[in-house]
Amino acid sequence: MNTTHGGSPSPGHGGTLPSPAGREGRPAGPARRAPRFGVNYTPSRGWFHHWLDFDLDAVRADLDSIAGLGLDHVRVFPLWPVFQPNRALIRPRAVEQLVSLVDAAAERGLDVAVDGLQGHLSSFDFLPSWTVTWHRRNLFTDPDVLDGQAAYLRTLASALADRPAFLGMTLGNEINQFSGDPHPDPDRITPGQAERWLRRMLEACEEGAPGRTHLHAAYDAAWYLDGHPFTPAHAARLGAATAVHSWVFNGTAQRHGPHSFATGHHAAYMIELSKAWAEDPHRPVWLQEVGAPAPHIAADRAAGFTRTTLAAALDCPDLWGVTWWCSHDVDRSLADFPDLEYTLGVLTTDRRVKPAGRALARTAAEVRETWTPPAPRTTALVLDLPEDAPKRAVCGPEGAFFGAYMRLAADGARPAVVLASRAGDREHLRARGITETVAPDAVHRS
Repeated sequence: MNTTHGGSPSPGHGGTLPSPAGREGRPAGPARRAPRFGVNYTPSRGWFHHWLDFDLDAVRADLDSIAGLGLDHVRVFPLWPVFQPNRALIRPRAVEQLVSLVDAAAERGLDVAVDGLQGHLSSFDFLPSWTVTWHRRNLFTDPDVLDGQAAYLRTLASALADRPAFLGMTLGNEINQFSGDPHPDPDRITPGQAERWLRRMLEACEEGAPGRTHLHAAYDAAWYLDGHPFTPAHAARLGAATAVHSWVFNGTAQRHGPHSFATGHHAAYMIELSKAWAEDPHRPVWLQEVGAPAPHIAADRAAGFTRTTLAAALDCPDLWGVTWWCSHDVDRSLADFPDLEYTLGVLTTDRRVKPAGRALARTAAEVRETWTPPAPRTTALVLDLPEDAPKRAVCGPEGAFFGAYMRLAADGARPAVVLASRAGDREHLRARGITETVAPDAVHRS
């Protein structure tokens, strides 16, 4: 989650959810099986600094409170400088602690996805000393840095490869934010360099844990920011699934209003937008981060926003699952966070369930009991962008394409999105269930 941008394996142990990976390392059959529900694990004590004085009993208590919501997985975040303080030192004790966390989660019926290069979390950057100041080297192109990153990701994946509860690796949390504006000190790269970096790091994860669900995750600059080196095609074509991070403080709530249709359907829009670039017509999409940030979403409306967002996302075919941000609030004794970060948990720091948590738990239970896959989206809005999308602000909350999509959706059309280059490809449209295409300028303005 980047609060600085624009304002902004085996079946689940507790039920009959699908195995997370098929033979080719991608989630199996999300269009035919119920989406999964989990949370991004934020420790209730010490936030992610808990790795500095790891307390497995406290972790177990946190995981108990998560499992109590009836969820089936967590996404966890090792801090890169803590785990690899020197390029040639990946701390064995830290890796053991990560494995013990995964084992504790498994005991509670929770599968675990692990992010590697943290990287960036909740407005704070965590880079090891061997990449900054006197040792400043480009994170995406320096040969020594790349060797160190690949060794680190391979080590984590290898340590977890035999754990049935291990879903797979995400390269890092929104590491694309280091590659350009608005980061205050970016390591600038080209789209070609970004792709080479992604491929090498994904290969390292696969080498460590073959066949697991390894992917990468970008914040929404990849979809909305002109000239950003991490592109929609990277997000939708590399790795085992497409990760979507949906945050309405990115201008959506500010421009369209906190209670608007657009705000409640932003996550669903990003899911459908991502499919325009996917080569696999049924590539799984993981809504890997979504939350109800105050004051953009008032506390007394967080549960309603949660229900609306989840209902809209669940109407999207090929949704692998939803991982809410986040599990527990941040203790206000910790300083310097943006104010919205303190209250994003579905549980308080003393592990009490909040209204958004009850809404998430209720939806997860309903889906387990009554899941029916959504029908194909037969109407597609045509997006006239080249494959590399150098100018993609049109897709953002202030863009004309965004506005046309939301008007069409509000009229009940359940739109998909198709690139103009594919709008005449009958086989592509047939594979996606699309029977009608609509140009944005044909959508009525109210």
